Amino acid sequence: MRRPVALRLQAALGTLALAAAAGVVLTMPEAAAAAGGATGYATQNGGTTGGAGGQTVRATTGTAIHQALCGRASSSTPITIEVEGTINHGNTSKVSGDSCNTAADKIELKQVSNITIVGVGSGAVFDQLGIHIRDSSNIVIQNVTVRNVKKSGSPTSNGGDAIGMESDVRNVWVDHSTLEASGGESEGYDGLFDMKDNTQYVTLSYSVLRNSGRGGLIGSSESDRSNGYVTFHHNLYENIDSRAPLLRGGIAHMYNNHYVGLNKSGINSRAGAKAKVDNNYFEDSKDVLGTFYTDEAGSWQVGGNIFDNVTWSERSGDNNPAGPDPQSNTTVSIPYSYTLDDASCVPSVVSGTAGANKGLRVSDGSCTPQNPDPTDPTDPDPTDPTDPTDPTDPDPTDPPSGTNLSLGAGSDGSSKASGTSYGNVRDGDPGTFWSPAGATGSISVKWSSATTVSKINIREAAGSGGTIGSYRVVNHDTGAVLASGSGAGVIGFSPVSLEKITFEITGASGTPKVAEFETYAG
Repeated sequence: MRRPVALRLQAALGTLALAAAAGVVLTMPEAAAAAGGATGYATQNGGTTGGAGGQTVRATTGTAIHQALCGRASSSTPITIEVEGTINHGNTSKVSGDSCNTAADKIELKQVSNITIVGVGSGAVFDQLGIHIRDSSNIVIQNVTVRNVKKSGSPTSNGGDAIGMESDVRNVWVDHSTLEASGGESEGYDGLFDMKDNTQYVTLSYSVLRNSGRGGLIGSSESDRSNGYVTFHHNLYENIDSRAPLLRGGIAHMYNNHYVGLNKSGINSRAGAKAKVDNNYFEDSKDVLGTFYTDEAGSWQVGGNIFDNVTWSERSGDNNPAGPDPQSNTTVSIPYSYTLDDASCVPSVVSGTAGANKGLRVSDGSCTPQNPDPTDPTDPDPTDPTDPTDPTDPDPTDPPSGTNLSLGAGSDGSSKASGTSYGNVRDGDPGTFWSPAGATGSISVKWSSATTVSKINIREAAGSGGTIGSYRVVNHDTGAVLASGSGAGVIGFSPVSLEKITFEITGASGTPKVAEFETYAG
């Protein structure tokens, strides 16, 4: 008999704890940036392209992700947000703006469209912080890890869902991601991948879902049947109690997935749902397909699957497994093209492709993992440590040319620490500095008439380098966000004519000290 999820994790968590105590750095493969295109049902209804064609920005905090959303011209302006590092409650705050609707306890994609969030560099980990997609469309999430999101206990986020979608969501592609928990509902966790309240045209591909009581649902109740057109392919479901997924109404297509350790039930088609189940490998599991926990039946079309050490319970009452010899009881027409790997090689193919930090490897149906197309124009160099936010953004190691417009200008800002002056940031003397009263604050440079600015240079005082974390550069005249990111240095943006420009420090590792706030026309 299998042990509870929480107990089965103790050995792995113990290893991590010992490594941390010893100061050992556990390395991971270099992550890659977005490549390829959407598959499955996400290709329908006009397709799913995310932020393709828009600006690309780099974010290392949750606040910076929200700032990037809020800094767009509109809620539908395309944007790709490249994420590196650990995103958690401590570095995620609510940001306001006309093009966003964010919250402090989750990554909030609400009433927005045309967005890509992709992990790059050494990886992106959303730690105890879920991603919430609500009333939004054309969203791509790729190469990220979301772990240990709780609905009870502390801290809580996103109702306990790693990725949750609700309320008129359309066209979402989640790819090469790892979604994991450390137990079931009794330990405070809910679903890893949930869709409800009219969510349609979604694909989950090449991802890992593991160590959770609930894999995910499509429809929150027997009456919530407006969801569907969902594809799951080349995913690993490992050590999941149930909901792999739970499907209420609608249509779902599951192909070339590896299910191992489904402890209570697997694909639960109910309330009139239809599931097409092709060439999957089910291993060391129980009741991997059927209608469970309800008398409102669903249906399925099966073909090419392998059942390896799968046990089936007796049919009775609201427990109706499809086995021990699963047969089709419906037909499902699939509108998109796809190529099936033979089920016998699914464990090896999925092992070599699924999850974050696997280099975005895929299968072409030949049972051999393939690297993404190196000529893909959407795939920047993942080893590039610089921020590729904007073609106007100069190399931060290059000092800007021209006259420092801050000399002779005025300045003000938020509350300052004792013994500092706003003027210290524009006096040309790096030996003096302005410091906010706490870890965050804002400092402005202002002129008596409109002045064109396209670059600023933020210089930290000696001994405080690296203190400044996330920031926003704001046109104080209009409130528009000109740039956002993290760290001091040269920041470029499209030339703008203004009377006052503000540098907002929204995150820091201590009390920042700004020695100079230089401004340049070009």
